[in-house]
Amino acid sequence: MITRIVKMTFRKEQTSAFEKIFEEVRPEINKFKGCNGVDLYQDKKDTRIYFTFSTWTSESDLENYRQSGLFKGTWQKTKPLFEEAAQAWTVENVLK
Repeated sequence: MITRIVKMTFRKEQTSAFEKIFEEVRPEINKFKGCNGVDLYQDKKDTRIYFTFSTWTSESDLENYRQSGLFKGTWQKTKPLFEEAAQAWTVENVLK
């Protein structure tokens, strides 16, 4: 099992647009093969900053999602809203 963490910083006036996009696609992401859940968090001090945490059965499941039309379409809508480039990490629990 792996976790994908993505940090995104949006222009202040675009945060509600992003939340709407995420709310629409979240059920589809959750249904994607190998996805064990995706959650959205917002920074308490800087409300322009969001994090997604998604868990995947394997790196290949994550990569299949990243190559999918669902991901590409969502990214195409989301990327223009950014104030800064997104950052992403793929991590795994080392103390199981």
